[in-house]
Amino acid sequence: MSDRLEAILATAVPEVCPAAVALIAVDGFVAAQASAGELVRYADAGGTLAACRPPARRDSIFDLASVSKLFTTTVLLSLAEQGRLDLDAPVTAHLPAADPRITPRHLLTHTAGLPPTRRIDQELPDADPGDRLAAMVATPSEHPVGGPYLYSDVGMVMAGRLAELTGGAPLDVLVRQRVTGPLGLSDTGYRPGPEVLGRVAATEWKAERPGPGCVRGEVHDETAYALGGVAGHAGVFAPADDLLAFGEALRLGGGPVLGAAAVAEMTRDQGAEGAPFRHGLGVRIGDPGLVGPLKDAYGHSGFTGTSLVVDPARRLTVVLLTNAVHPVRGREGVRELRNAVAEEAARLSGLLT
Repeated sequence: MSDRLEAILATAVPEVCPAAVALIAVDGFVAAQASAGELVRYADAGGTLAACRPPARRDSIFDLASVSKLFTTTVLLSLAEQGRLDLDAPVTAHLPAADPRITPRHLLTHTAGLPPTRRIDQELPDADPGDRLAAMVATPSEHPVGGPYLYSDVGMVMAGRLAELTGGAPLDVLVRQRVTGPLGLSDTGYRPGPEVLGRVAATEWKAERPGPGCVRGEVHDETAYALGGVAGHAGVFAPADDLLAFGEALRLGGGPVLGAAAVAEMTRDQGAEGAPFRHGLGVRIGDPGLVGPLKDAYGHSGFTGTSLVVDPARRLTVVLLTNAVHPVRGREGVRELRNAVAEEAARLSGLLT
């Protein structure tokens, strides 16, 4: 059952990405799985082959990049379920430096008018992560609050900080307590430890980072790195089976991390004007760069070349993990790879023949 999926990955490795792992589950059972490539293929930005090139395996761990936003969203929604957070109340009740017009719903739908990004490491090169986070949270809205849609990592950093203040713990602890712990995702989290480093895929060559070679075991995203490796928009690492289990929990209604009503609200079209797809709370619905023929599926993609797609109507959960930024960013073909995997999932579900 995995031959077709293996062929899809084989056509992409190593030109599109040096390593890839994909899982397709139908009705909760893995119908196809494949791994290809090498976790560390290059030693530098020039493409020099590394002396040691461990193969990618099903249990390999990847930097999820913006797929991390789904974990932040789940934490916030769990806090809202408990009455510790109102999705439509001004965030200034907890974040007094923020624009008083912004609500958590604005942050999760990217309609807060905040800029897409902010290189706080360059703005405050000598500051500690706490001071940088405070500056990020105080970022003023540069566009209309309430829409149109403008994808913003800054907004999700703010969402992560809001979770910390309402949840009474650091974001990595909240993710562990409210998501990965209840689901038994022992290999998922921020800042992977040395005991799993051999399973982690390398990302980009960054001369400014300490240590030889390409980044490995540290978050690729510059802003998340400047914030200490834990942020609302990026920083989570996971293997494919853990991410699949997270997606399956959402597909089946959220237990044990969220109630069915919270998942329904999360995956409802929130009417974000100007988005190139329908947008839920933290999730993209029918994103053409992500879901292929699964028009009503939801999920998220990550800059490193990762994606999670959930299609309850087709009983599907689809995971693709790659390190397409290794050793440099800008590779072509990741969108096509995501869609090819989604098409195979559609075929396995009976949507395509």
